[in-house]
Amino acid sequence: MSTPPENIPSPVTADDLDEAVRLAVGVLGKMPEPAWDEPAGSLEWSRWETAEHLADDLFSYAAQIGPRKPPLEDVVPFAWERRRPGGPANAIHVDRVAGPEGMLQVLEACGALLVAMARTTPPEVRAHHVHGTSDPEGFAAMGIVEILVHTHDLTEGLGLDWTPPAGLCARVLARLFPDAPRTTAPWPTLLWATGRAELPGHPHLTTWRWHGTPRP
Repeated sequence: MSTPPENIPSPVTADDLDEAVRLAVGVLGKMPEPAWDEPAGSLEWSRWETAEHLADDLFSYAAQIGPRKPPLEDVVPFAWERRRPGGPANAIHVDRVAGPEGMLQVLEACGALLVAMARTTPPEVRAHHVHGTSDPEGFAAMGIVEILVHTHDLTEGLGLDWTPPAGLCARVLARLFPDAPRTTAPWPTLLWATGRAELPGHPHLTTWRWHGTPRP
């Protein structure tokens, strides 16, 4: 198996996304039940709301590239709604009666939808995203970043080990954060690029965005 040249990063794949979903569901299954109603890291949402938002992200990315002619100017018009002022605006909501097990099942199902779409959608397809019209690889990469950083938010302060594979982090950094440092460890760099951590030698980011436009 040949190794890509160093200046050409490996593409983000549906398998990468599938791995991210699997790893996240595995660690989130270890969270104590009372923690689900506590704040998620530095966010203003509870862990339940944050996980629900994550499932909604994965669902909406899958849906965005689903139509035969994906929209290029706006999102697919699902009805997003907030369950409380300041809460996330979601199309996907989880039945509280189902508890954490139900939440993880919804998260896994929404992840599987995006995995399937990333695997089967022709690479030339383009669809709207607020951070740039993107392709199936871009939506897969966006889904992975959502999973990795929100699982960080969800596990923060609980003593659970959440350190995603370096290669996975490096691939999404190359795809979505082309200006991020390449000489620092990929996982701390991804946390820095999403405004969640300090990175020695680089200014702390108070605002950030990724670049979803397809790479040449």
